[in-house]
Parts: sequence; structure tokens; C-alpha cells
Amino acid sequence: MINTLELVLALLAGAVLVVGIFRSLNLPPVLGYLMVGAAVGPHAMNLMPDTGGARYLAEFGVVFLMFTIGLEFSLPRLYSMKRIVFGLGAMQVLASIVLVMLVGRLAGLGWGASFALGGTLAMSSTAILSKLLSDRLELDSKHGRETIGVLLFQDLAVVPLLILIPALSQPTDALLGTLALATAKAAVLLGVVLFFGQGLMRRWFYLVARQKSAELFMLNVLFITLGLAWLTEIVGLSMALGAFLAGMLISETEYRYHVEEDIKPFRDVLLGLFFVTVGMFLDVGRIILSLPAVLAMLAALLVGKFVIVGAASRMLGSPQGTAARTGLWLCAGGEFGFVLLSQVGEAKLLPAALSQVVVAALVLSMLLAPLIVQASEKIVLRLVPSEWMSRSLQLTSIATQSMFVDKHAILCGFGRNGQYLGRLLEQEGITYIALDLDPERVRDAAAAGETVVFGDAAKRETLMAAGISRASVVVITYADTEAALRAMSMVRSCRPDVPVVVRTADEVDLDRLREAGAAEVVPEAVESSLMLASHALALVGVPLPRILKRIREIRAERYHLLRGVYRGGEHLHEEALEERQQIRLHSVTLNAGANAIGKSLADLRLQEHGVEISALRRQRVRLIDPEPGMRLAQDDVLVLLGTPSQLSGAETRLLKGV
Repeated sequence: MINTLELVLALLAGAVLVVGIFRSLNLPPVLGYLMVGAAVGPHAMNLMPDTGGARYLAEFGVVFLMFTIGLEFSLPRLYSMKRIVFGLGAMQVLASIVLVMLVGRLAGLGWGASFALGGTLAMSSTAILSKLLSDRLELDSKHGRETIGVLLFQDLAVVPLLILIPALSQPTDALLGTLALATAKAAVLLGVVLFFGQGLMRRWFYLVARQKSAELFMLNVLFITLGLAWLTEIVGLSMALGAFLAGMLISETEYRYHVEEDIKPFRDVLLGLFFVTVGMFLDVGRIILSLPAVLAMLAALLVGKFVIVGAASRMLGSPQGTAARTGLWLCAGGEFGFVLLSQVGEAKLLPAALSQVVVAALVLSMLLAPLIVQASEKIVLRLVPSEWMSRSLQLTSIATQSMFVDKHAILCGFGRNGQYLGRLLEQEGITYIALDLDPERVRDAAAAGETVVFGDAAKRETLMAAGISRASVVVITYADTEAALRAMSMVRSCRPDVPVVVRTADEVDLDRLREAGAAEVVPEAVESSLMLASHALALVGVPLPRILKRIREIRAERYHLLRGVYRGGEHLHEEALEERQQIRLHSVTLNAGANAIGKSLADLRLQEHGVEISALRRQRVRLIDPEPGMRLAQDDVLVLLGTPSQLSGAETRLLKGV
């Protein structure tokens, strides 16, 4: 038997290798942890037969996961999405549990086991689906909002399920009493903590933050989280409930985001250990022997949840296409299923063979989730005939906008950057067509007269309908580089010769975007730095023409399309004229003996010189737009705005009184 250090090293080596491989393949790392656990568990290499201590340590992973769920708990957000969260989300979870309970009873399972199994299978993967929605720019789509709403309810539903599942192991005659006692405990604890805890938590974190010690702040977060987890455990509830309450309390303070970043490494590492311990109980041999049952469970899970979610979405008024998409996104299992399944195992509610089948089905469904999402559009078009008509109407709408335009610009994305760009193009008389996937933004902008339509720039038919064959330029304004690369790839396949300008956050992905065929890449970090520098230089008195010249030189170095500007002889004359007439800022210090000392700003009548007083600095305090009655003192610094000739006259009056 290997010692503890060797075991830890083996676990770390396996986790680094397998999780690294899974991340490189864009697969959820949860599955990698499960594989490591299966490899070292008692059914394989048997490196870790005694798992009591490891499982208790791994439980802290669930504690920190529930803590972050509490941090993200937002009453305003819940209220704004109440129809989806408490309508569609509640219908999905409850219908899944009821359906599994009915099937379980027919198969001979008890009510408690069937209920626990239903709660386990009702969960979907928040981590996988939220990332896929973000990568595919579908967070603001109808099915994206429904998916997020259901995931939010599932996260909340885990809390009562963690209370109910341990109680289900009690005898039937004592079950109602146990549930009532657990519910009463949870209600009292929730009421006391929320009623007295919010104000106390805010004041306590303020006292800790005043010490300006990152170490103390982190220790305090751990103390609050584990302290409330311990409190709920000693009253007979789960530690995860206490951690959830701790997160809820901190979410109402201004320290929420700081805490979330500090706690994330602990959560991810310990949650990984939790999934390793879950994987340790995977009996691969038994699963292979039960492969027909695993595949049947997998099919029942995918089809059942797809039908439940789709039907619930339709009942709440969603179109058939949206309902089908939401069902496909949510049909797979999720990481909270493993969390609940560990509680089911501790309560001994399910037979060991059935638990193995359920775990295997959940793992396979999570592996299939990205593939199902990728194929969702084709599946929807095949299942919902009306989607062909909807797609045709959408393309017709785009084609109608582009039918009579030529040499126009196509804007991929109509967010803040796209809207600013559209206004500049309009001022220059250049026609544009914007494609965006946010239905509300498209509706509002189109109602205001903007030429924006709902469409995905990463689809060939959308670009063709937008008239890419006649466009003079394509501008991709997406913040996400991967989304920009997908759109640019489709643009290049439709029309290789059209110039493409791409926005990016910084210079990290500049080479990738250029290699993909971008005519120019505009890093936001560079442009914001140039603007900051230009304003700073202007405020310290550098002439505006010199600033503009410097900015032009820097941009010419970075953007090859702006290089090689030919300047005629008149350029020097124009620049000299601008130098003489350009309004600028100029600072004047009132040294001892200056005429203005002791006088008010109104007495000096600087407006007669056409000069504006922008600011006054006195003893390191900067006053913007000082009052006319303010009297000046020695060593005051006045910041004046005007042309060079105006500034010269004003400075003479300030210093000499002429």
C-alpha cells in the first residue's frame, strides 16, 4: 500500500494530465476528475480504499460551490426573470421529479428513492451551458434566456433537495416528522441569519477591510463560510446550506466580487477533489456489463428532459422553435446531479447497481451536451417545420434591407461599438447593415430607424442575404475573439476579397486575427491608452496639433493601413496655422508679487481676453470651474483655456496687471 504523500502525488499527477487533456479538447474538466477517481478507486487500481477522510475533505468543495451560488443570488435578478425562473424552471424540476417518481414506482423503487433520483436527473450543467451560451453569443437569445432562467432555478432547488434527501432515509412513519423538523430548522435559521445577519455582515466586513490586509480578508471569508457551514451541521442540516446562507449575506455587501475572486481557487480545487471521490465509486466493469441499462437510462434522460422542457416552454407561450432549442440545451445532466447523488449514496436510498448506471448516464450526457448544442439548429429545423418559414422570413427581412444598397458596410454586432460606428458611417453618407442576435436591441434600434436586423454573422445564408457580394467592408465588433474568428471564417468563405476590420480587447489575439484574414485589428486597450494620453497631454499644456501628430505616428506604427500618407507642401503651412489658432490649456502659477494675488476672479475680467478658467489648483486641491467670487492666493495655479494670443494677454494681466 502506498503512503499518503505518494497517493496525493498520484492524484495530482493524474488530475493535471487528464484535466489538461479534457480542457484542450473543450470538454468539461468534471469528467476528467471522474476518470481520475475511477482509476485510483477500489474498483480499479485500488490506491485509495479508505476514503472517509478524503470524502469529508471533498465535501468542502460542495460547501464552496454552494457559497458561490449564494454569492450570485440576486433578488432583483430573480424578480426580473420571475416568469422564466419560477415558471419554466419550477415546471421543469417538478415535472422531472414527478415523472421519475412514477416510473420508479412502476419499477419497484420506493417513493423516497424515486424522489431522490428525480431530483438528481432534473439537474443540468450550469458550467457547461453558460460557457456555451457565452461562446456562441446566445445569452440574449430567447432560448438563451430560458436556459439561464431554468439553470438559476435548478441552482436554488439544490438547497431544499440537500435538506430533503437525507431525511428520506428515515422510516415511513417518522418521515413526515423528520421533514417537518428539518424544514422548521431551515426556516428558523434562514430567518435569523437573514434578519440579523445582513447589517452585521456589512459592518464586520467593513472593519476587516479597513485593515487593508489581503491575508486577513481571506481568513475572514473562510471563517464566515466554514463557520455557518458548521452551524447548520450541528443543528442537523447540511453544511452546504450554511455555505449558501453565507454567500447570500455577502452578496448584499459591496465586497461580493472581491470575495468571489478570492474564494474561486479553493472552490475549484476542492470541488475537483469531490468529483474524484465520486469517480472512485465508478465500477467500470459493472458499467460495461450493464451497458444496455446505461444506454437506456441515457436515452430516457435526454428524451424525457427534452420533452418536459419543450412542453413547459410551449405552455408559457414560447414559439415551437424556441421551445425545442431550450429543450435540447437542457436535456443533459449536470454537476449538481453528482452532488445530490453523493447524498443519495450516504442515505443508502438507491441500490449500488442502479447508482452505477445513473452515474454513467450522467457522465455520458455531459459528454454529449456540447455535441447536442452544436447540432441543435439542424435538429430544430428537422423537428419544427415552421422554423423553415421563420428562417425564410428572417432572411427575407435581411435581404429586403440590403436589396437596393451597394458598396455598403456590414456590421457584425450592434452593441455600443457597432452603434457608434453606425452613426459615424451615417454622417459620412455610407450605408450600413447591422446584424445582431439580441432581439430586444434589434427591435428597439429598428423602431428608431436604424438599419439593424436579427441575424447570425457566422452563417452563410445570413451574410448572403445581407449582400456581402456587394459590400465594401465588413466590421466585426464582437468582444469575444472566438466568435469573431467564426464570423470572419464565414466572411472569408463567402467573399475572400472583402476587407474585414475586427475589434479585440487587447493585443493578445492580434496575430491570430490577422492570420485569419483581418485587414486590420483594432485593440481597445491601445485606443483607450491613446485617448488617455491625448487628454493628459492636453491638460498639461501640450499643443493639440502636436498631440494629434504624435497620435497619428503611433497609429501609423500599429495599423499598416494608416501608413504611407503623402503630405504636400501646404501641410506645413496648415499645421503652423493650426498651431497659432488652436485652443489649448495653459497653466499660470501666481508667484510672490503677482498682480492677481488677493483679487477675485471676477475682478480680473479675464473673459475680456476670450479666456475661460478651466480649473484652479490650490495646495494640491484641484477645483473645477471655480466660483467668480473666489479670491486668489500666492502659489495658486490657474488653468486657462484659449488660443495662444488670448492666453498671452490673460497671463500678462494675472502677473503684471496690464
